[in-house]
Amino acid sequence: MLAEKVEQMMEWSSRRSVIRMNGDKFRRYVKAPPRNYSVIVMFTALQPQRQCSVCRQANEEYQVLANSWRYSSAFSNKLFFTVVDYDEGADVFQQLNMNSAPTFMHFPAKGKPKRADTFDLQRIGFASEQLAKWIADRTDVQIRVFRPPNYSGTIALALLVSLVGGLLYLRRNNLEFIYNKTGWAMAALCVVFAMTSGQMWNHIRGPPYAHKNPQNGQVSYIHGSSQAQFVAESHIILLLNAAITMGMVLLNEAATSKGDVGKRRIICLVGLGLVVFFFSFLLSIFRSKYHGYPYSFLIK
Repeated sequence: MLAEKVEQMMEWSSRRSVIRMNGDKFRRYVKAPPRNYSVIVMFTALQPQRQCSVCRQANEEYQVLANSWRYSSAFSNKLFFTVVDYDEGADVFQQLNMNSAPTFMHFPAKGKPKRADTFDLQRIGFASEQLAKWIADRTDVQIRVFRPPNYSGTIALALLVSLVGGLLYLRRNNLEFIYNKTGWAMAALCVVFAMTSGQMWNHIRGPPYAHKNPQNGQVSYIHGSSQAQFVAESHIILLLNAAITMGMVLLNEAATSKGDVGKRRIICLVGLGLVVFFFSFLLSIFRSKYHGYPYSFLIK
């Protein structure tokens, strides 16, 4: 019985790195004993009608990891990668009381899965390297991630250099714009907004853009924990910081300019409104993530 299960899993794995499973296959080859191999299962919802963009992104990373294991010299029958789609195994989701996707679980060779056998996707993200580290902790199987060549970054850099070079060439007789303080200030602010909104964290951790509950279809753009964030959340924070900065610039303009008093008063009121409203919004987001934070301003 065990030899037949291992042989069947190896045959499926030879065809594709990630084995697709329905309810019957899951119960027989993952849940039911005997079993001397570990199984990593991604529970997902990839059908277009589910509109789960996070599932597609996570699936790409999962495929990279599974391919890295399948074509490595250390590949063996001690670990297999599988996937259960909601539309092919809804009974499995119900059996495990699972109400969100994607979810990664490790089913050990012996015993039942423990709490640590469920990957903390919301906190860590779903990058292949993070999944490989988690698998190494749970199975002692080391997987070196090999990604297919991606030249998009190189092409984008080459286009940027070409654009800047072409602009400098066209303006070679008048390069005064290089000394434009406003231009450099705007560029510096863009970098500051990107860094303070968590773009570097997104690049390192690879979090999902947002989270959609597969049961009620509700989409969350703000993560409920202070230990994680969504990509959409960083975009929202970036816009809020930009709006607050614009308000401060208008307040400074109203205080230092020597124009019409009425116009300066209007600029002052607009700037004050921007700072008050968007800072209140920013503080409310901070309060929702850091539970127990006592202070709020206008917006709770």
